Amino acid sequence: MNHASATPSADRGAVLAIGFGTTVAMWGIAYFSRLFEQSVNSRAGVLVLLFTAAILLIACHVAGGYLAGRCTARGLRTAAAAGLVTGLVNLLAVAGAFGGERPNEIRPIAIAFIPGSVLAAVALGVLGGLLGRRHYRPDRPTPPWAGGLAAVTAVATFLLLGVGGFVTGYDEGLAVVDWPNTETYNMFLYPLERMTGGVFLEHAHRLFGSLVGLATLVLALQTQFTERRGGVRALAWLALLVVIAQGILGGLRVTGHFTLSAQPEDTTPSVLLAIVHGVFGQCVFGVLVALAVLRSHAWAAAGPPIAAPGAGTDRAFNRALVLLLLVQLVLGALVRHFSWALQVLPYGLAARPEQLQAVGQWALTLHITIAVLASLVAVAVGVRAWGLYQNVTVLARLGSGLLGLVGLQIGLGIAALAVTGDDSPANKPGLLDVAITTGHQVVGAALLAWAVMLLLWSHRRVAPAPPAAAATVPAHA
Repeated sequence: MNHASATPSADRGAVLAIGFGTTVAMWGIAYFSRLFEQSVNSRAGVLVLLFTAAILLIACHVAGGYLAGRCTARGLRTAAAAGLVTGLVNLLAVAGAFGGERPNEIRPIAIAFIPGSVLAAVALGVLGGLLGRRHYRPDRPTPPWAGGLAAVTAVATFLLLGVGGFVTGYDEGLAVVDWPNTETYNMFLYPLERMTGGVFLEHAHRLFGSLVGLATLVLALQTQFTERRGGVRALAWLALLVVIAQGILGGLRVTGHFTLSAQPEDTTPSVLLAIVHGVFGQCVFGVLVALAVLRSHAWAAAGPPIAAPGAGTDRAFNRALVLLLLVQLVLGALVRHFSWALQVLPYGLAARPEQLQAVGQWALTLHITIAVLASLVAVAVGVRAWGLYQNVTVLARLGSGLLGLVGLQIGLGIAALAVTGDDSPANKPGLLDVAITTGHQVVGAALLAWAVMLLLWSHRRVAPAPPAAAATVPAHA
């Protein structure tokens, strides 16, 4: 048995990883259910969708408890505690059900609903724990939970990038004109029934941002008290700072300056900050992925680096790939915000549409050119990692995964060009169009994260050595 997993510290790691992980899964289900609901025309279709979503949300609670019961030494306690975390964090999203008709008014039903929803989350978690306990085996090594919350936070950030992509794809970044409030309501008390259309897209993006912010704060505190490596602790606090900065950038992109006014004439929306916000968000994702790798059990359990003649070349290629992908992020953001000048007319930049269109076309041409170069480098990195290090499992898997992502991204890029070529205010994009462009964006973020992981693992598992002195990479390295 993995006795370390039975310690109180490991239990706390499991509680946070399962509690936040269940929350992220539930938010993803709720978001996409609401997104699809707005495109369903029949009442029967809406009812089926809502019923399916409700079943899936309940299943998430039970699945989290099941995981705790099956995989932790203190199964039922861990399941109950994880359910409590999920119930409390979910209040960020469901508090809007308590919002009254006037800003910041709370309905009396909140007195019963708030504790009731949290108790329901605990009860469902315990139910799952009871089911999972039937399959618990003391002799089975339980998962190492220390890096679980870091991985969950990275996944939540990836989901946030997708949610933000839908905001940009539908051109609804200014659907809500004030910040941090939403139409003068406290962000967390904005009535759910008012979350429709563009307001839903923009407000949901803010709520997901708050979830990532809370998860990153808890992650930084957890890392501070459980991590011995000073550099990793510093990286966790850096992650929190950049998440906070990203949130502020997102707000100032809407208002242009710090103001609580909800009057459009008091705000100065910034396309430049929109571009910075989009690019910086993917860099934040890269930081959180790096932290998840460094906090993982696999990283701690890996042996010393193995001497390999090509390790120096691989590291150079990996660094070049990360740099090229960062450049691509900037160019991609320019394309999304400046191509086809008619798209940016609502931002108040219509005075010089010809120049804006020229910027967009220039960015698009350069974006495609760099994409070809980045693809070639990515293929070289992937082939080398997969072909030269077959017996270094993590590098071989990352290499083959990178090749698959490159192929997917090329296909999405071609599709994105096809669906955005005729964008205009009179030809609004549909759900499929936005799904394609957002998919292209998030796969680009995944490529950056993959390149970061390859760079880290290439330093962890192999080291440069003269060909004569380097031993052959042993099997099962």
